[in-house]
Amino acid sequence: MIEDVESSLVSTKIDNKSGNKQQNGTVNHEGGNKPPADGGSRAWVIMLASFFCNGILFGVINSYGVLYSEFYDKLQSRNDSRASGKAALIGSFSMGTVFFVSPVSGVLTDNIGLRQTTFLGGAIASGGMLLSSFFIDDIVILCITYGVMYGLGGALAYTPSLAILGHYFKKYLGKVNGFAAAGSSVFTIVMPYLIDACLRRFEIEWTLRILALQSSLIMLFAFLFKPITLTPQIKYKKTTIADIFNIALFKNYKYVIWVSFIAISLFGYFVPYVYMLKFVELNFEKGSDTKLPIMCIGVASGFGRLIFGYIADLPKVNRIYMQQLSFFSIGLMTMLLPFTVGHYAWLVVITLAMGIFDGCFIALLGPIAFDICGREGATQAIGFLLGVCSIPLTLGPYIAGIILDTYNNYTLPFMLAGVPPVIGSIGLFAIKCSPKTSIQNKTKQTQNIKVDATEKESFALQEDVIKP
Repeated sequence: MIEDVESSLVSTKIDNKSGNKQQNGTVNHEGGNKPPADGGSRAWVIMLASFFCNGILFGVINSYGVLYSEFYDKLQSRNDSRASGKAALIGSFSMGTVFFVSPVSGVLTDNIGLRQTTFLGGAIASGGMLLSSFFIDDIVILCITYGVMYGLGGALAYTPSLAILGHYFKKYLGKVNGFAAAGSSVFTIVMPYLIDACLRRFEIEWTLRILALQSSLIMLFAFLFKPITLTPQIKYKKTTIADIFNIALFKNYKYVIWVSFIAISLFGYFVPYVYMLKFVELNFEKGSDTKLPIMCIGVASGFGRLIFGYIADLPKVNRIYMQQLSFFSIGLMTMLLPFTVGHYAWLVVITLAMGIFDGCFIALLGPIAFDICGREGATQAIGFLLGVCSIPLTLGPYIAGIILDTYNNYTLPFMLAGVPPVIGSIGLFAIKCSPKTSIQNKTKQTQNIKVDATEKESFALQEDVIKP
């Protein structure tokens, strides 16, 4: 069902959009919609461009632990008593902003186009990273430039980089989307070593400028994102908020429960990414590879997305139960991290397990949104979900940093970071107890109407045949 979900995020959304605008104004089409080609040189090039967009954006965000050590050391040299929390806040803002702006990104993509939104995102992300290189000693400005600006640019570029795939693929859309999404995993493997090498050779200022140059490549990829569906010429009469935002989602009890407990689960999600390198540096033998655990999470997450994406398409598989299992496992593995001190091999095993279930969690977001909200609501359902999740993703690492500064020990931060995913996994059982929503009833009514119409049409044809 991944193909159906991703297709709904693009082609069906475009069709619905056109239909809605027909109600509000006059729509003149200058040609028909071309079906996805499912191949061809341009389609494969766009798939690669989407792969690199995902990789560049999330490779940098997921590798923040390398830069965290640099910012932490600078704050420590100034005897800042809140060095851990402040250094973590920069990366937290980056991740949180990506999620917070996701609802706006989806709406903006619908209204100004795939190319324009991607280009704007690349420009803001690279500009924010470039400005960061001139203010490395000012945490407040870094939170704005590296945190908010890079996160904003990342959100604007991320949504259209996946949406464009639905214009060129249908039959293979699930596999192509999995390949593109795996870009973040591949770059998460490479980027910690690349950033570390740049820091050793060029210092942090030029490292950030190199990352800005890398992020500017997204603007070049934007020119490739030419949608196949022709844009209709529209004359608006009146546009309301309901035409832009799908308010009906918040009347869907299952969706509200799902979003609420995922948000709770993500309070500790980003904590290992931020603190892992420093944790290894301080608690394991000298010479231990500080970047290998993050690389293990990235590699395993890539495999997890492919494996669980396939399992999620099998009949009689309960996707929500699978996501509950993933959250419970992530929480348990996070709580076990402090007990690996002195046993590096066990740390590698645990981070591999974390990565596998991280891939499971991410791979199921689209299919579950489709199951709960239907084809029409899936796009904005995911956007609103990510927007809500920005709060725990921003606050979690910062709170962990405050605890770390207070107790000067990684045991309590990691233990507490593992509790929210376990609570969230249990809380998702409430979805089974929630009543059927108006959206689900509406879907059933629509299906019944279609069946009745088909039966009437068939009966009319039979009458025509019988008539002499």
